[in-house]
Amino acid sequence: MNDDLLPDLLAAIEQQLVSPETPYVSNTLDRLVALGIEATEAKTQIALCLGEEIDNMNETRKPFNEKAYRAALDELPFEEEKDGDPS
Repeated sequence: MNDDLLPDLLAAIEQQLVSPETPYVSNTLDRLVALGIEATEAKTQIALCLGEEIDNMNETRKPFNEKAYRAALDELPFEEEKDGDPS
């Protein structure tokens, strides 16, 4: 995904958060915030899931796969990368 698209993806997430058609996006945000993730970071993680699904849509030339998007949201949060030596 092109990082330049992140602001547009975040704008789309803001719309999804208030849409009655996508309550699962709001539920995901609430779940991530309850886990202690800042709302801004949670929205970014959600936006990255949306971006991945849009990439998949463009690569496969198939319609947006809402089921795959919801499954990706269910997998959040992303695991944080550990700093330092793994040994």
